[in-house]
Amino acid sequence: MSICNFCARRCGIDRSKHAGFCGMTETIRIARAGLHFWEEPCISGTKGSGTVFFSGCNLRCVYCQNYEISTGGSGQEITLPRLKEIYSELIAQGAHNINLVTPTHYTDAVLASLEDPLPVPVVYNTNGYEDVENLKRLDGKVQIYLPDLKYSDDSLAIRYSNAPGYFAAATRAIREMFRQTGRYRIDEETGLMERGIIIRHLLLPGQVENTKRVIDWVAETFDPGDVLFSLMRQYIPHGKAEEYPELNRKVTDEEYQAVEDHLFDSGIEDGFVQDEDSASKDFIPSFDGTGV
Repeated sequence: MSICNFCARRCGIDRSKHAGFCGMTETIRIARAGLHFWEEPCISGTKGSGTVFFSGCNLRCVYCQNYEISTGGSGQEITLPRLKEIYSELIAQGAHNINLVTPTHYTDAVLASLEDPLPVPVVYNTNGYEDVENLKRLDGKVQIYLPDLKYSDDSLAIRYSNAPGYFAAATRAIREMFRQTGRYRIDEETGLMERGIIIRHLLLPGQVENTKRVIDWVAETFDPGDVLFSLMRQYIPHGKAEEYPELNRKVTDEEYQAVEDHLFDSGIEDGFVQDEDSASKDFIPSFDGTGV
């Protein structure tokens, strides 16, 4: 590995000797592996998405719903052969795909684990703070990208995620993902996604304008049928959100209605919205080492 510049942060740390900004060394650490039913319907299907939750993260989102593993560092160390076994076990359980959650800081291991093609699509589930050159290494290995586009306002990216230059990095990354996958493709019989991108955006309390600008960028950048857009209402205060009074509440009906109306007026035709019930702790997985 030598120095690590896998993500947009490019911290340049030798993770064979020290933990990077992500909090992880080069040793693979995961917190959970199992069938996950709470992704978009074309990912979860009826049998579930074979989801592998990697520990560590290159962001510091104060409200992260996976805070225990993204910043807290919980998880178990595994070997590369064990990671491959986990894929096989999930596929044997009926997983529609292998869904790699926050995998960027383990790019070398991911590439090695995918040396032999899998019989199901590989999903790269990322916060969007990616480096384009690193993404190019995944070309041909990943069939589906699930990037967040969290912020159009870099002052918010810095305050809430310690991610300077987030919007520029994430939008460059999404363009590269689209170059690799092309327009999204869903099997007409199964309703399962075979290839393409779902751009996800989580509405934060009080940040309607940030969300509207994200929607505008997607609408201006892609044609109908190019990508799917997922507007998420599942925010609940978690992690360190209580230290930020403006974040220490759920999204209101008025806030969500305003951005949903903007989405419907934007020209974006393909995607998903969430109802109020999605904002619940019941949808946060238990990071207890299941499947590790």
